[in-house]
Amino acid sequence: MSKKLVAYFSASGKTAALAKKLADAAGADLYEIKPAVPYTTADLNWNNKQSRSSVEMSDPASRPALAGTVGDISAYDTIYVGFPVWWYIAPTIINTFLESCDLSGKKIILFATSGGSGFGKAAEHLRPSAPGAEILEGKVNPSADGIAALVQMA
Repeated sequence: MSKKLVAYFSASGKTAALAKKLADAAGADLYEIKPAVPYTTADLNWNNKQSRSSVEMSDPASRPALAGTVGDISAYDTIYVGFPVWWYIAPTIINTFLESCDLSGKKIILFATSGGSGFGKAAEHLRPSAPGAEILEGKVNPSADGIAALVQMA
């Protein structure tokens, strides 16, 4: 049996709640991806083109710093990576997280929360940040059945 990790970034708490349910269902360890500088409500105002999230998402090279590290990632075979969908892709802090680890040979299963869109081009934008890893689109806003399907993907 492979060891699993659920790593997630949550701006509002919705992705965190989903990550905890998935970790319980998958028997996985849980790790929160935290920015070195936490996001404020003003930072997350997508209607303001000068807000931190808008500026980061308009720059494909943006890599917000992490508050910590996941530790020994080599112990995991499967890593679920969760995030809110921003501008039809993953927040750039997810790229920062992926690039901070050697994920060669790992299976990465994406899951996300969204107010209405699907994954968009999230997987396409994340693959270059995890060379040698297999990145699979999982589910957006999964129900209990969707969580079970994510577990089966491992």
